Amino acid sequence: MSHTETGPEPLVRRADEVTYEDVDAAAGMKKGVLVSDADGAPHFAIRRFTLEPGAAVPKHTNEVEHEQHVLAGEYTVGLGDEEVTVRAGDSLFIPAGTVHWYRNDGDEEGAFLCAVPNGDDAIDVVDED
Repeated sequence: MSHTETGPEPLVRRADEVTYEDVDAAAGMKKGVLVSDADGAPHFAIRRFTLEPGAAVPKHTNEVEHEQHVLAGEYTVGLGDEEVTVRAGDSLFIPAGTVHWYRNDGDEEGAFLCAVPNGDDAIDVVDED
């Protein structure tokens, strides 16, 4: 499917067409891009992340907002100075610039959808000291 004179074409991406890649600096986390500007989506990208049991993602900030929906498992999310346990069915809004992190202390894989605006996003890992 390609762009038309009137705009982008609709897209259906099947689950077996999504490629998952390891996330740098986050051992045990994988990311699959479901829909993005590369598909003609003008405003948002949707990605699916998985967190293996024992996985931990360091404290970091992003220049863009994140909207997330937990698909599976149960894991801990740090939001600023707070820690919350999230499970399938929960949703989160992480404003741009918010320090956040993830940790899966359970024995099941966690998975979540994450929507972000298209465009550049700088990710800064926050020093622990």
